[in-house]
Amino acid sequence: MSVVTRWWWIRHAPVPDGGRIYGQRDLSCDCSDAAAFAVLARELPVPAVWVTSNLRRTIETAAAIVAADPAKFAGVEPRAVADLAEQHLGAWQGLERKGFYASRGVGTRTLWFAPADERAPGGESFADLVERVAPAIERLTAEHQGKDIVAVTHGGTIRAALGLALGLDPQAALAFAADNCSLTRVDHLSAGGGAGLWRVIAVNRRPWSGAGAAPGRDPLVVERA
Repeated sequence: MSVVTRWWWIRHAPVPDGGRIYGQRDLSCDCSDAAAFAVLARELPVPAVWVTSNLRRTIETAAAIVAADPAKFAGVEPRAVADLAEQHLGAWQGLERKGFYASRGVGTRTLWFAPADERAPGGESFADLVERVAPAIERLTAEHQGKDIVAVTHGGTIRAALGLALGLDPQAALAFAADNCSLTRVDHLSAGGGAGLWRVIAVNRRPWSGAGAAPGRDPLVVERA
């Protein structure tokens, strides 16, 4: 019989960023959409282990979900895991997004700020992000084997998780979408030895949404960060 560890990945709420790239800038997010958080609270399991990154937008989003149903989530205290943070975009952080996108062909020639192996000046590449996120996922999976893990993190982190599950190279993992407040579900199956198997249940699910766009969705293909 397999032991199943269920990951419930949620991307943080929209960030009022003034049109500028934020990456690992520690900005707050907009948690005013009570209806969205109520639906997420309904969808998430109990009991569960909760983790966030060390950036406040994930901590605030997790708190908003818990506050939407405090009786259901009584006693939940999310653990901040720095290795689950968004890609550090170095000198690109704080730049005006529209001009950067235009200069790089973001949304037309690329789905991200740069190819997966290009390191932002003074920061990380997406491949660097994968190299720190994947071991953290594997460590938490082993630590909480057989449990539900609610992980409120970032678009880049969620792409890395999907890449790990599917055995993709970092560039291929950038093809996934991860909208604000979306839910991505991935299971790890283990018989108690070896690396185990990953199973993808849902990607970029928006249970609070009808056919419309996600909150904060940029008209370009690229994810805001």
